[in-house]
Amino acid sequence: MTDHCFHCGLPVPENVDFPVRYREKTEATCCAGCQAVAQTIIDSGLSDYYAHRTQGARQGEVLPADILQQIQLYDSEELQKSFVHVTSGQTREAALMLEGITCAACVWLNEQHIRQLPGVLAVDINYTSHRARVSWDNSRIRLSQILQAITAIGYRAHPYDAERQEALAQKQRKQAISRLWAAGLSMMQVMMYAVPVYLAPDGDIDPDFLWLLHWASLILTLPVMLYSAVPFYQNTWRDLKTGRVGMDTPVTIGIFTAFFASLWALINKIPHGVYFDSVSMFVFLLLGGRYLESIARRKAGEATESLVRLIPAFAHRANDWPASRDTVETTVAMLNPGDVILVKPGETIPGDGLVLDGHSAANEALISGESRPVSKQAGDAVVAGSVNTSSPLFVRISQTGQETRLAGIVRLLDKALAEKPRLAVAADRFASWFVALLLLAAAGSYIAWHFIEPARALWIMVAVLVISCPCALSLATPAALTAATGHLAALGVLTTRGHALETLAKVSDAVFDKTGTLTHGDMRLRAQQTLAGLDDAATLAIAAALEQASEHPVAQALKLAAADLPLPATERLDSTPGKGVEGVIAGQSWRLGSVEFINEWLATPLVLAQDWHADCTLVVLANRQAAQAVFAIGDTVRDDAAAMVQALRQRGIAIHLLSGDGAGAVHSLADSLGISDWHARATPEDKLAFVGQLQQAGKRVLMVGDGINDAPVLARADVSLAMGGGTDVARASGDMVLMGDQLALIPTALSLTRKTLAVIRQNLWWAAGYNLLALPLAMTGHVTPWLASLGMAASSLIVVSNALRLVKRKS
Repeated sequence: MTDHCFHCGLPVPENVDFPVRYREKTEATCCAGCQAVAQTIIDSGLSDYYAHRTQGARQGEVLPADILQQIQLYDSEELQKSFVHVTSGQTREAALMLEGITCAACVWLNEQHIRQLPGVLAVDINYTSHRARVSWDNSRIRLSQILQAITAIGYRAHPYDAERQEALAQKQRKQAISRLWAAGLSMMQVMMYAVPVYLAPDGDIDPDFLWLLHWASLILTLPVMLYSAVPFYQNTWRDLKTGRVGMDTPVTIGIFTAFFASLWALINKIPHGVYFDSVSMFVFLLLGGRYLESIARRKAGEATESLVRLIPAFAHRANDWPASRDTVETTVAMLNPGDVILVKPGETIPGDGLVLDGHSAANEALISGESRPVSKQAGDAVVAGSVNTSSPLFVRISQTGQETRLAGIVRLLDKALAEKPRLAVAADRFASWFVALLLLAAAGSYIAWHFIEPARALWIMVAVLVISCPCALSLATPAALTAATGHLAALGVLTTRGHALETLAKVSDAVFDKTGTLTHGDMRLRAQQTLAGLDDAATLAIAAALEQASEHPVAQALKLAAADLPLPATERLDSTPGKGVEGVIAGQSWRLGSVEFINEWLATPLVLAQDWHADCTLVVLANRQAAQAVFAIGDTVRDDAAAMVQALRQRGIAIHLLSGDGAGAVHSLADSLGISDWHARATPEDKLAFVGQLQQAGKRVLMVGDGINDAPVLARADVSLAMGGGTDVARASGDMVLMGDQLALIPTALSLTRKTLAVIRQNLWWAAGYNLLALPLAMTGHVTPWLASLGMAASSLIVVSNALRLVKRKS
């Protein structure tokens, strides 16, 4: 073996020549696969990957023709139904699992490489789960081409499969356990030989027998050095190849220093210089700490990952419904919209749909946060991932695969987890500087003690290297954020952007929309007053026709009231958000909307009686001649709205009500909820201006809304919360989504985010305080190497355990 591969880091066999040209230098690779991968990365203009990666890549491989043919099968429309979401036209989005990701630079390389492909619209990769979201134009590039492009740079991609991901994680856990067991057994055996040496007075043990014990300790320590500690070596080597120092660099230096110093002392028979027990002990403690830490981190994120695993693999399809209730077993991937399935008690519903027959209840806790089963009968909607709890249900499937509401939730979570919060970025940056300072401190300690007491210099340096590894510092923020995000997801509050948690904890003002947010949005026509010659049915039919293209709750109320009436044909409908709609019917222009919107049009302004249904939203219908009718449309306040407002006010949050409805309805709602600052007839521009004024005054604003009109202001606010039952546009604009529309969760979310920031501060203070205390103790010789490794492992474990307090259901 003559060299190491430039791409994967493995030894290059003799008489092998696969060179690549990198930054005016010729580098060696170990095989044709690594050569092809490295050359592809460099030719794509992504050579910075090799300068910034912290771990080596997998060995490159040239895929055989049969594997390439299998990749092309993923272009099948039938196969794509289970994991590809068709957003519009030819635009598609897939959830993929990447194999070979070892560090943040791998994520960067894949994102940059995939974005360069013609036809790829967007790509985001979650470093924690290695799950990628790729969006592309199917008319310009096929999925198989994207998968082959990923393969060309040394990685493997395939549709996200929770079982396969779990198998890979299980394999890694088994390997970690085997390394831990080897280190533990070695430590126990070595300590059996070391304890008598430490406890026996000088001269009590025969020198020949003493050195025999030391040689036995060497032999028992070799499995630790050659197997258990290998991950530390690999990470350090990859760091050094790129001119960086990572968190494992001081650990590796400490292990090598302690082992080879002990070996030198053993060979030269230097008494009190053999510390093989310390080597095996601190490798065992470090591995043990990291294994427990990985378990804790997996537990912190399991709430979000559990959503991915909800959909079952099989379903019972009724092929001859309603003529026959007989069913056949089929895979969920083969279900299509319109299919009728039988969902037995205890089974998970595989797709969104409508109940055709049966009476039962569905547990939707993991989707909406509602802990109580929701009653389901014929005509009720059911969502994928919910569990049928009591009786059989026949369900007609409306959405499957990536079109379901559950898939949309997972996409939002992936989007949030792909964004790294500001606190995590700052902590990582500081940790990298800390490693460099730690190495300087260790070198300084060795030099100083070499003049004070040379026999102790080496071991003090080892203690310094081990005790202050910045693992706890780097874990302080992400561990807490992951735990809090998982807890909120379990409650029914989805975090869709990385900054939302830390920003929500700092809000000073909350601005609420009215309809669909503080109220149910279940609007009904309460009263109708005809003002001119047309009758009630005619004016109602015209109003419903003008609103036929709108999804606004007021429009839905009018269309529901006119459900049995024939609607006239309309032309040139023109909607003015926050005001109303204008159109042409039978050659005559009509307007429907607020009094102000109508009065802009009429020569003689309309004046309504102030006491006529003041608690309702009043909508006026008019033509060019005069106002024809007034409709009073009412709503009901959510049961938990008043308690939510009071809870926020107790937490020091100022409450504002901002609505496009009339003054009477807004005033009535504000009085019932105890909100003193309310604004009616607010257009989208008015809402933007109001939030902007609060921000200019130094306020941190939370905006809560549900409609298309709220999308701009949701995007403008410091942090926004969209109602899960609102429009897709509103959910896409929100930083968080309230899946079950439970307003009572808003104070809970606020308390949890504040607790999260407190935990992050505690973790950072602990990590900083630990290092400030431990480093001087190690430098002054008060800490032995094995005690240093115990302190380091305990420090990381304390940080993660503290973060796990955020996983508890009570907050």
